[in-house]
Amino acid sequence: MLKCRTVWKKLAPLARASSTVCRQNVRRTGNVTLTCVPVAHMSTGPAGGGRENQLYVLLVGAACVGGAIYTYRTVKGDNQRYQDRIDEISSRPYKRATEEPATPIQSEPPGGPAPASLKVPSHTPYLLIGGGTASFAAARSIRARDPGAKVLIVTDEPDPPYMRPPLSKELWFSNDPSVTETLRFKQWNGKERSIYFQPPSFYINAEELDGAENGGVAVLTGKKVVHMDVRGNKIKLDDDTEISYDKCLIATGGVPRNLQVIERAGEEVMKKTTLFRKIEDFKSLDKVSRNIKSITIIGGGFLGSELACALGRRSTEYDLEVVQMFPEKGNMGKVLPEYLSNWTTEKVKSEGVKVISEALVKSVVCKDDKLEIKLKDGRLVKTDHIVAAVGLEPNVDLAKSAGLEVDSDFGGFRVNAELQARSNIWVAGDAACFYDIRLGRRRVEHHDHAVVSGRLAGENMTGANKPYWHQSMFWSDLGPDVGYEAIGIVDSSLPTVGVFAKATAKDTPKAATEKSGTGIRSESETEDTAISPVASLTPAPNVGQHKDEYGKGVIFYLRDKVVVGIILWNVFNRMPIARKIIKDGEEHADLNEVAKLFNIHDD
Repeated sequence: MLKCRTVWKKLAPLARASSTVCRQNVRRTGNVTLTCVPVAHMSTGPAGGGRENQLYVLLVGAACVGGAIYTYRTVKGDNQRYQDRIDEISSRPYKRATEEPATPIQSEPPGGPAPASLKVPSHTPYLLIGGGTASFAAARSIRARDPGAKVLIVTDEPDPPYMRPPLSKELWFSNDPSVTETLRFKQWNGKERSIYFQPPSFYINAEELDGAENGGVAVLTGKKVVHMDVRGNKIKLDDDTEISYDKCLIATGGVPRNLQVIERAGEEVMKKTTLFRKIEDFKSLDKVSRNIKSITIIGGGFLGSELACALGRRSTEYDLEVVQMFPEKGNMGKVLPEYLSNWTTEKVKSEGVKVISEALVKSVVCKDDKLEIKLKDGRLVKTDHIVAAVGLEPNVDLAKSAGLEVDSDFGGFRVNAELQARSNIWVAGDAACFYDIRLGRRRVEHHDHAVVSGRLAGENMTGANKPYWHQSMFWSDLGPDVGYEAIGIVDSSLPTVGVFAKATAKDTPKAATEKSGTGIRSESETEDTAISPVASLTPAPNVGQHKDEYGKGVIFYLRDKVVVGIILWNVFNRMPIARKIIKDGEEHADLNEVAKLFNIHDD
């Protein structure tokens, strides 16, 4: 850090030119604000933060003079200024960290990782730990509200921020043999896009962030934060580098769980086991699936079912046996009511997958270069490779050094409704255990929640102080023909009421993306709000009429007779209506009538 005297020499001409005198207030000169803040106010302050905390996050430079700190900050522009800046950044050539000439973006691998910086900044106003969806959403939100902001993202992955859903969905259905390198995919509607949120030209080199006149977003890839000093407002990387910050977001996501019987089975078994989460996992599993005869997926949830269907489509072409096993009676048994879970199980089977239900793994051994999975009921499954898709463990490694609270029930960093863990520390995404003002304390592991919580955390880091009221949704596609979207608490142990109708050709994920223009459906729906939905005039048929025909429909999940969760089965672009029903929290005498709001009986 610069000495006080050195910094004052830089700021003195500016102060003299503005004829500003320190009188414990703020004076504005041109488009620069000079602020005098007592040294005592630079503490983190009480939980929730005061005005002094909102002020010093905007520090660009500081000098200690006469017992006070002079700071200045750029006056915030509007969203248009932010967009103009982004357009300018995106259009400029990509500059390498070395002294090589600038190279046009077209010559770089689409969405490829930014090069490692030669110099790590010692301080950043906004520090985002984690390089996933929540961090990227926060960075955009910060820049929207503070166009001159300097944002540093630190991630232990080798890649800049990217979206995870295509790793288990669309990428597997690509006909491009180089898809593992390009990481570009076609959505169900045929439009092509990259898995990366932005090309490399969007980001600036970390070494240039400190001197960037208009700020920007920089990414430090391949760097892990191993220690967090909350009192000192700084973090330490795995190479002992220290970075101080004014405001910090923890968006560390989670790590895939594994079965203890696999972990105890030894190195040979672990070498033949994939824990699916990152780009490298997709590349590895793609390669493995093309060179073996049998693969077994353990887990009947979202990830396990999506991978089972994706690999099942390959089974004929590559002569690959695909097995999916899970402890529940049916596929998605923890989420879907039993009748729909059974229907989904048959759907997965039709994709070329051998399903083994009520499977509790007792042991796994490697014998004659094959894996033998012995179940507790005596059944034996031989396979070449295992994919363990048994859930996610929130990454809370920093909790101990930072002194942050971890929720004992849900896991994750415990935060308030504004996503704050401390006055200048926020948490978003999978790692946040937040207080939902409608449904109570929760932790959510889905893309839409990462987008919305990251965006809200970014706003609050710039002083918005908004509570998390948004009911995030999640979705899952079992190929291009069957998909569902859900919101709230969807737990098969809750009472449910389902209303179904016959589906048409337009009632598929493929048709939904053709209409919306995006494959990541939450990106198009999170901004919408349903104020007064209008019910269909078409009379609803008797529910029993469609027994075993679950073409499309709505499933309501009830707690104390109030709807707390909704699944839209092959019903798309209706999530704002579902969100309003949960937000209202009313009892409904006839949910068949409520289902009319979704127009499921219209052709």
